[in-house]
Parts: sequence; C-alpha cells; structure tokens
Amino acid sequence: MATVNEAPRYEEGAEGFRTEEMILNMGPQHPSTHGVLRLVMTLEGETVTHCTPVIGYLHRGIEKILENRTYMAGIRYMDNADYLSPMLNETAYAGAVEQLMGIEPPRRAQYIRLITNEMQRIASHLVAIGTYLLDLGAFTPILYCFRDREGLLELFEEVAGSRFNVNYMRVGGVLHDLPTGWLQRLESWLDKFDNSWKELDVLITGNEIFMKRTQGVGYIDPDQAVAFGMTGPILRASGVNWDLRVNRPYGAYREIPVNPVVREDGDAFGRYMCRLYEMKESARLIREAMAALPGGPICTRTPIALRPPRGETYFAVESSKGELGIYLISDGTEYPYRAKIRGPSFVNLQIVPELMRGHKMGDVVAILGSIDLVLGEVDR
Repeated sequence: MATVNEAPRYEEGAEGFRTEEMILNMGPQHPSTHGVLRLVMTLEGETVTHCTPVIGYLHRGIEKILENRTYMAGIRYMDNADYLSPMLNETAYAGAVEQLMGIEPPRRAQYIRLITNEMQRIASHLVAIGTYLLDLGAFTPILYCFRDREGLLELFEEVAGSRFNVNYMRVGGVLHDLPTGWLQRLESWLDKFDNSWKELDVLITGNEIFMKRTQGVGYIDPDQAVAFGMTGPILRASGVNWDLRVNRPYGAYREIPVNPVVREDGDAFGRYMCRLYEMKESARLIREAMAALPGGPICTRTPIALRPPRGETYFAVESSKGELGIYLISDGTEYPYRAKIRGPSFVNLQIVPELMRGHKMGDVVAILGSIDLVLGEVDR
C-alpha cells in the first residue's frame, strides 16, 4: 500500500496499460455503511485488493456502564447496543443474571418473551431488507418494510410504554402483562403481514436486477463461515444448520419447536432469502405461542437489591443477527464485576475484508448490506 511519503505504485495491466493504486475511504459518513463505519479500501482500477474496516466512532462504553449500574438498572442500557433488536438484547442480559442467581422465570413470562423476541426479529429483518434494497437503488421496498414495522412498534409501545428503547424485560420475567385486547391486535397485524410478506417476495425475489447484483456476490463457504465465527442468517445461508433456539434452547423455545431457515447459496442473495423466510417462521412461532400462552404470574419475586452469588456465567440468545451472548462475573455485590457483550455484528464484521477482496467497487455496497451490521453493537 502506498503511504503519503511514497511514490504511487503502478501495475502493468492488460494491453500494456498501467494503473495506479488508489486508496479510497468509504464512510464514516456514508449512508450505505448503516452507521459510522469506515472502510479504507485499496483499489486497482475498479477492483478492491484490500479492505480495512475502521470502527470505534460510536463507542459509548456500554460494558463499563453495565459494571457501574445495578443488575436491574443495566437492562435499560442493552437497548442501545443493537438498537434494532432491544427486546432480544434485554432477554440476553436478563437471562444471564437469572442464570447467575438460579432463577427460572414463570412460564407465562417465558412465552411473552418468545412473542416479543420474534416480533423484534421481524422488525429487525424488515429494516435489514428495506435498507439493503435502498442501497442497491430500489426505493419502493423500504416503504413497504417500514409500513409493516410501524405496526410492530405501536404494539411495543402498548405493552412497554416505548416504541424503540423498550426497557421491558426484568430479571425473573417481564415488566407488564399484556394489555387487554393486545393479542387480538397482534393477531390482526399478523394477518396483514401474511399478505405483506407475499408482496415483498414478489417485489424483490424475482427482480432481475436484484438477482444480478446479489447472486454469486460475497460467497462464504460453510467451512469459512465456521472458521470466522459467523452466526445467524449469515451462517445458515452458507448451509450450516446452527440456531441457538434449537441447539441450545432457552425459555419457551424448549416447548415450541423452531424450524431454522437454511440455504446452500452462501452469497448475498442467500442471506437475503434467509432473512425473508425467517420472518415467516417468526410469524408462525408467534401464533403458536399465542395459542399456547399460559396464565399465571409474569415475574418471579426478586429482592430490590439483586446480589447474585460470587461466580461467572455466559448466556446467549439467537438474536436477529446471530449469537448474542452476555458474560457476567459477580463478586457478590449489587454491581457486576465484569460484563462482556458478545455482539454478533462485531464478530460478523471480521469477514468483510475477505469478502471484498477481488470484487468490483460496485459490489462493495451489495456485500456490506448483506451482512446486516448495526454499529451500536460493533462499537458498544
């Protein structure tokens, strides 16, 4: 790579033409990086020869904040990590504290968590698909996706009091029971979403331009996906059947079976298809959980000042982007001695340089968007 003080390097190309190596910054203020991500790319002509992600522009010290907040107060800060999946973040943190204290939430709370978690998975995937198509030049899908997501946010507001930073999970269960008529409104939304899902499928999947931009682009073979620690739709799109809801079931997933969406494509198109059909599977899981929703309490009685016994634990959930894990160390006080977040966006980002190498500049956005990164979870 040519530095500031070095003479530019020239390569002998086809028909004797010489091309100068160029360094190009994409971001951190670029709409298609989905946050403040900076990619430093080395180009030879239109081909990417090297790519270095530069992160840290959104670092807010969430892990350190968790260590300076009581166990119950820390739940609220989990919303700011993957800010498109707050319900899932909170479930992971609450589950880690419960595991540390040996608490089992009531069955009704576990079912409510499943319902809200799968709603959040659909909401996250709607943003992933809508913004992905916007990156590739299609404007209509994001309008469809945000129209459907708006219904979910309204339901979140009814049950938790907030649309975005929900602060709904609690150690031992959930904050509020479901409001009167809430399940009926959710059922109505699901009925509408069945038709909306078909609209999205027809609008996007068979689109010739979209298929040309994504099929065969950013291919990840199964061994490579495992070696890089990929999880979630990225891993399953490469043919690896691994889903924590099935392989390490937690909560109500131990009673309601999940059918993971697995594809063999391994490319950007396969990752899109995984997310599309995961939304359909999430809708099925919500319906089953609603039908089997038990009565009873929504939270286990816990002391106001939680003091888990000394020890350590790791608890992970299947987030919208992969394995979201929380590692906690307790020293017996009201505050965690150490809190570590295993953010899937951060881990999934590490394969980006490998995927970019050898592709044309026009494929960079198509590859990056297929990873579905949230920079709040990368930087933390």
